[in-house]
Amino acid sequence: MKAKAVITFLCIILIQFFQAQIDDKFYQPSKELKPIESLKYEEIALPVEKDTITAIVLKPNSAKPKATILFFHGAGGNVSTYIFMIKPLVDNGFQVVMVDFRGYGKSTGTPTHINIAEDGQKFFDFVTKRKDVKNTKIIIYGASLGSQISAHLARANKDKISGLVIDGGMSSFADIAAVFAPQFKDALAEMLSSVYAAKEDVKYTEGLPKLFVYSKNDKTIPFSQGEELYKNASEPKQFFEFSFDHLEAVNEKPAELLKAIEGLIK
Repeated sequence: MKAKAVITFLCIILIQFFQAQIDDKFYQPSKELKPIESLKYEEIALPVEKDTITAIVLKPNSAKPKATILFFHGAGGNVSTYIFMIKPLVDNGFQVVMVDFRGYGKSTGTPTHINIAEDGQKFFDFVTKRKDVKNTKIIIYGASLGSQISAHLARANKDKISGLVIDGGMSSFADIAAVFAPQFKDALAEMLSSVYAAKEDVKYTEGLPKLFVYSKNDKTIPFSQGEELYKNASEPKQFFEFSFDHLEAVNEKPAELLKAIEGLIK
């Protein structure tokens, strides 16, 4: 029995080790913040356990915003890396809240699938109680890796929000991992089987307007994963296709993209 207990303990340690390594491969945070020019914004922070989650609230010039967009960015960089995506939204009357999860930008700690899921809901509850947010319509916007937490939050809070945007998002952690390590596809699927997946979460967002933004020329996320997400998603939903590279719809079709996002709240 003692030997059996030792083996069980070692197996648990190995699983935790490999899970940590998998988290490390997904999240590539940067502490270097680029200047945010020509936009009004406020820095906010939320304590979580021993760490702090930081975010910025970007204000439009209009007295009342069209809606508040909760923006969850991709695997690399930090909020300042993705300003190019949200500036047109702010310029067109949207209030945007950009979140840096643990390890990113001014946030402390280390990001993992588990703490991002927990922190995401805590942050959602925190920010939607703000006076300048609670009286506005809310859209959750997930860019690239941010698609996973965005779809997860949309499922859990579908009655509190007005729309979901998935821009260049993978169908699941396991699916994108298999693209880069196809020889370990089965092992990765097993290891990540308990982690939330956008392709499952979108099934349970019935009644919530959804917009999927994808390019066939995306060199980062296969177009087929966007098609799978769209196929799985409950109605109402819209597929927005463009031809530039990853997350560049705003550069190729800014007016059309803005119109599609505005359509979520009409």
